Amino acid sequence: MTDAPPSPGVPGGSASPSSAQHRAAAPRAVRVAVLTISDTRTAETDTSGQYLLGELKAAGHEVVQYRVVRDDAVQIRSALVQFVREATVVLSSGGTGLTGRDVTVPVVESLITKPIPGFGELFRMLSYQQVGGAAMLSRALGGLCRGAAVFAMPGSLNAVQTAWEGILRDEIGHLAFEVERHGQPGVITGGPSVSSPSVPAAPARPATPANGGVAAGLGRHRREER
Repeated sequence: MTDAPPSPGVPGGSASPSSAQHRAAAPRAVRVAVLTISDTRTAETDTSGQYLLGELKAAGHEVVQYRVVRDDAVQIRSALVQFVREATVVLSSGGTGLTGRDVTVPVVESLITKPIPGFGELFRMLSYQQVGGAAMLSRALGGLCRGAAVFAMPGSLNAVQTAWEGILRDEIGHLAFEVERHGQPGVITGGPSVSSPSVPAAPARPATPANGGVAAGLGRHRREER
């Protein structure tokens, strides 16, 4: 008696038809910004940031911003607010641990309007396979800040490689498609932010406290003018 074929959409099975269609329609090049958060690294010594820049460019994505800032909430927030204006995906590394200088997570949480909890869950699952229980010390997280997806990773090169190769590399186009295809509440659309004709521009809707959440007025989004 032969085994039945795996069902689509379940572990061990093939992707669901809708997921396959979305991946097929996803842009091949995505606008990405890279932010490194560190008190000690510079652009020259930033191995994690340079790794991401190399991987993104090799994959054909467009790097629209790159910066190294200190473990300072004001600097981190300022960079992220600027980056989400210009990029569809923002990748940050550093400042996600438990020390007193690790302030990235509360800053990112204050900007997120739609959490993507699966990113942190998958990252810690992959990290557990490498470092065991120490994976629980990572507070890596992801979410949408209006029209951009922000992913905050630990600062080590190994952690960034784990996140990129194990999660983000193969899904970044699909992610951009999902973020853009219906628009996000409050986004002021000024043209497509990913290079794909299959992603139609959504009608603009002004951000207000009622529909905009904590980050209304940030990024490509402004409060309703009166």
